[in-house]
Amino acid sequence: MADDRKYWIGFSLIRGIGAVRFRRLLTEFDSLQDAWGAPKKKLEQAGLSGKIVENLLEIRQQVNLEQIWDALEKQGIQVLTWQDEAYPGRLKEIDQPPPVLYMKGSLLKQDELAVAVVGTRRVSMYGRQVAQEIAAGLAQNGITVVSGLARGVDAIAHTAALEHGGRTLAILGCGVDRVYPPEHRSLSQRIVQQGALLSDYPPGTGPDAVNFPPRNRIISGLSLAVVIVEAGEKSGALITASFAADQGRDVFAVPGSIHAPQSVGTNRLIQKGAYPFVSVEDLLETMDIMMVSRKTDARRTIPTDATEGKILRCLSDQPLHIDELSRLVELPVAQVSSTLTILELKGFARSLGGMNYVAAHESNGEYHVENA
Repeated sequence: MADDRKYWIGFSLIRGIGAVRFRRLLTEFDSLQDAWGAPKKKLEQAGLSGKIVENLLEIRQQVNLEQIWDALEKQGIQVLTWQDEAYPGRLKEIDQPPPVLYMKGSLLKQDELAVAVVGTRRVSMYGRQVAQEIAAGLAQNGITVVSGLARGVDAIAHTAALEHGGRTLAILGCGVDRVYPPEHRSLSQRIVQQGALLSDYPPGTGPDAVNFPPRNRIISGLSLAVVIVEAGEKSGALITASFAADQGRDVFAVPGSIHAPQSVGTNRLIQKGAYPFVSVEDLLETMDIMMVSRKTDARRTIPTDATEGKILRCLSDQPLHIDELSRLVELPVAQVSSTLTILELKGFARSLGGMNYVAAHESNGEYHVENA
């Protein structure tokens, strides 16, 4: 697997090759190894523009994929691709999931039950207090907190989750070997111990303003819902909210003073239909998520209500799309989705990607990819 994965790494180094072009390459060539070594004409026939092909040919001459692989292994950086079982199932379901994820730390099965907490860098005292309460409440209920390691709300959310014994995932706009902002180096080290740093940018990529908006789709893609704590009129957190809405995720916004610039964005989100955030308990009830402590989460239990039992009876070893499952059980897709998450955590259901599910009987455990 390591030999195959290194070619995924190679193509991730090429600007302009994202999910759509990755799929095209996988379709046009027998393997990514064949695509990596293909001549210019065949690459162009596969739909790559002249500029991208020239860039690919240049980088192909400059890099040694074996050396890159060895360097990643020495740095403790794992590589997740679409083909890996450890690749987050919820993220794989979005419109254009990143073909390659770089990770420091670990992903656990329980991280499928995650909520993003994001907001402005210029957080008020009110926003600070609310962000701490949200992240602490989520952590205490066994919910993984997802954010972007930025100053302000992001760092507060990560820290509160860690301090309350929870797990947290930080999605970066640079390589996982680079910490930005630099004052969050100690925080990033703590996150690696109780979660993971994740990025679709190759190691060595520095922080760049153009990198941060696209990474927000990963923050929302990994999450069941997104909570915007505070956001100015042009806050990056509003981009995350937009991605979340497009991906079918619930969006919650913390209401604030009409006179506070940090609340302009959140108040407008509520005006446009976002759920007003009132409490963690209200959030979990609105999403129809059962509150599961980490101890409960770690052991398998039988279905505890009629909905779980009804869905479980429809699952088999044959893939079933969530839309068809919703039709069979005569329940809304949103309710079916949240119940499937609980069944996955208990080891009774498994996502195959593309919103397809099968019955499974597996214990919760750590998703880990060996680099050798």
